[in-house]
Amino acid sequence: MIHPKIPVNPLPTGLVAPLVNPATGDITYGPTTVPACHCQHTPVAPAPAPASTSVQVAGIRLTPAALVTTVAAGTGVVLVVGAVLVSMLLAVAITGASVAVCAVVLRSLLNQHNRR
Repeated sequence: MIHPKIPVNPLPTGLVAPLVNPATGDITYGPTTVPACHCQHTPVAPAPAPASTSVQVAGIRLTPAALVTTVAAGTGVVLVVGAVLVSMLLAVAITGASVAVCAVVLRSLLNQHNRR
């Protein structure tokens, strides 16, 4: 009760995460305990990173061809959306101008009819 045992959680791969006892350094794998190793091991040199020309953008690695394709696709989307928005603005402007012309013509016709 004073020293609660932390449960060992299995990893998604089916391997069991080891539990290290800080007092003795022993490693516990589920029901078995392996004593800590006190020998001097030589550290393994890290493998050199492979030479790649890819670029990491927002956590995604892109090759130069994929980067050019992505930029071209983005530019195309921006151009299409811009053209659609400009055409909608033009349609609203033309409609407003035609309604204004119709209002002026109707007002003129109604004023002439009242004067006679």
